[in-house]
Amino acid sequence: MPEKINVAVVGASGMVGGELLNLLEKRRFPVRGFIPFNSGRKPEAVTFRGKKHLCRKPSFAALKKADLIFFVSTDDVSERFAKKLAAAGVWCIDDSSRFRLDRTVPLVIPEVNASEIKPGHRLIAGPNCTLTGAAVALCGIHKRFRIEELRVSTYQAVSGAGKSAMRQLEAELEHYLKRGRVPELKKRKFPHPIAFNLFPQVGGFDRNGVSIEENKVRAELRKLWSSPKLKISSTAVRVPVLRGHSLSVWAKTRRPWTLAALRAVLAKTPGLEFFSDPYKYPTPLAAVKTSGVKAGRLRASGTSPREFQLWIVSDNLYKGAALNSVEIAEYLVKNELL
Repeated sequence: MPEKINVAVVGASGMVGGELLNLLEKRRFPVRGFIPFNSGRKPEAVTFRGKKHLCRKPSFAALKKADLIFFVSTDDVSERFAKKLAAAGVWCIDDSSRFRLDRTVPLVIPEVNASEIKPGHRLIAGPNCTLTGAAVALCGIHKRFRIEELRVSTYQAVSGAGKSAMRQLEAELEHYLKRGRVPELKKRKFPHPIAFNLFPQVGGFDRNGVSIEENKVRAELRKLWSSPKLKISSTAVRVPVLRGHSLSVWAKTRRPWTLAALRAVLAKTPGLEFFSDPYKYPTPLAAVKTSGVKAGRLRASGTSPREFQLWIVSDNLYKGAALNSVEIAEYLVKNELL
């Protein structure tokens, strides 16, 4: 691929931004010019291809010079710039939650619905990192056997809540090793201690007691699969893992299946590494900085002849965020849209 694309990254100095820059280098994305942006509140620099770049405060004029912009910042920043820049002809890939449920903006995982990427929609949203694993792993089964009901328990790493959440876990662990107890930190990201603990809350709750994360799983998966009537129930749980989200799923299909047929579909599902041996299953630690999604422990649920269970793991900072954005950009290049 020729080096011809002027790339901007908004949020380059953040955690996902750092992963994004590494992936652009590692995968040899065709970058000609590179411009990093951050909030502008304090001077920060990032390193890309061995060269240090000072991050700028984003402005429409500066961003418009790019051919492609990765937004890995906040909803507010995406709100201010993304749609206007897309209307001006700049391709924008947004990892925030701002436009995921906007009917005019495609929500894309390339292995699932790359056909939604079209020249007339230059703003593309990436999904929530939690549901990415289920969307990829179950996509082939959904197409062939039609999933009608899905129950999900999530086991979400602290990195999904940012650097401060990771620091909280590390500080609590350090305190425990020194003093034998988990501290109640005054400044903490979570409502409870997370070291040696877990709690069924990711985000706030609505009036029905459903968390923000649980609502995202339902709404975004329906959009990704173009299945507005899909029944989804989930419980989102924060666990003391630094990196890597895990899902335990129960899926009920319209059409009958055999385990052999499900295995065959999973083995051929794009972007999925399927472990057929029940003693060999993916874990968050083994998934760190690996591409794609991993799944194992396939079995019949025992409660319905058309319901099965599956265990799914993916790196929330890679496939759940930075890698998915890079893969969307690679699709644009491969199909000569960029």
